[in-house]
Amino acid sequence: MDALIGTYECKADVKGRVMLPTSLKKQLGSLEDGFVLKRSVFQPCLELYSMKEWNKMMQKINKLNRFVKKNNDFIRRFTAGVKMVEIDATGRLLIPKDLVVFAQIDKDIVLSSAVSIIEIWDKNLYEDAIDNATDDFADLAEEVMGNLIDDEDGIS
Repeated sequence: MDALIGTYECKADVKGRVMLPTSLKKQLGSLEDGFVLKRSVFQPCLELYSMKEWNKMMQKINKLNRFVKKNNDFIRRFTAGVKMVEIDATGRLLIPKDLVVFAQIDKDIVLSSAVSIIEIWDKNLYEDAIDNATDDFADLAEEVMGNLIDDEDGIS
C-alpha cells in the first residue's frame, strides 16, 4: 500500500460507528479483506491497519524470540485489545466499546494518516497532542530526519 494521505474530522454515533470519508476509503483499497484495530503504543488513540499492513507487522513480530521475557511481554502488550473489524456496506467502521473507552472517544473524532495506517483520535485529544508537540517539532525533525541523506529524490 502506498502512503495514506489526509486528516479527516468525523463523527462517531452512540454505538461507536464512524462513516469513513470517501477519499479515505479509496486510498484503503480493497475493503473486503477487513482491517485490524488496536490501541496505540505511545498515544491515547487507535490504529487501523489494513490486513496487508497487519500481516507485515506480524511477520516482524513473529521473528522475536518468545523465550526472551521482554519479547513475550512486548507481544502481549502490543496485541492487547486487538480486534478484526470491517467496513459495512454503507461505509461505516464500528469501533468496539473497549477501544472507544481506551481512546476516550466522544462524538467528534479525527482520522489521521500515519504513513501506512490510520490513527483514530478523539478530536480534543488530537488537538492537544498536536498543540503540545509544536514547540518541540523543529528539534524532533532535526533529530529524526537531520542525518538522512537520500540522493535519489533530492530530499535530505
